[in-house]
Amino acid sequence: GDLDKVVNLLLSLSGRLARVENALNNLDENTSPEERRTLVDKQKLLTQQHEDAKELKENLDRRERIVFDILANYLSEENLADYEHFVKMKSALIIEQRELEDKIKLGEEQLKCLTDSL
Repeated sequence: GDLDKVVNLLLSLSGRLARVENALNNLDENTSPEERRTLVDKQKLLTQQHEDAKELKENLDRRERIVFDILANYLSEENLADYEHFVKMKSALIIEQRELEDKIKLGEEQLKCLTDSL
């Protein structure tokens, strides 16, 4: 359960940080200093939150290694390999699920724009 939450948190923060950085990079000279400052403050906050989330992931990885070492005393090599595969695949599948959800959302937004333009 913690793995789901931490991976989703990292993905969410990475996406939000990328959007803020893109917004900062696309500011023009007519942008108010207040708007620029707001974006910079948001970037700093998201960067710190992202660093905190990476630290959570590192702690989770340490816990995973401890659990693996404990399980190694009780499971057969085959079952231990299955467990290790499960944990690795879980993260990969969470990331893939998030990417698919983002693509679906983008497709729905594009469809709405096309429908509205007709």
